[in-house]
Amino acid sequence: MENPLAYVLGMSALGAGICTLAGLGGGLGQGIAAGKGAEAVGRQPEARGTVLSTMLVGQAVAETASIYGLIIAFILLFANPLVGQLETYNIISTQ
Repeated sequence: MENPLAYVLGMSALGAGICTLAGLGGGLGQGIAAGKGAEAVGRQPEARGTVLSTMLVGQAVAETASIYGLIIAFILLFANPLVGQLETYNIISTQ
């Protein structure tokens, strides 16, 4: 490998891009949950409170997966611990 730092940074950027795809799943899940919640309230308006609270809890759980993916992407892009490993094992020098 000619430049291990470039390889690690490139793979980190690729990994960060894949992590941001977690937002896609969360968005789809929340949209489906909101649609199904609206359908349920349309069928049984008296169950509005129960449906709304259950839907909001489910959407909060779906949103946490997106937030975790975003945090991992930020770590890989801005506070990359893998570059430190290259320096620790003397694969590269920062001088």
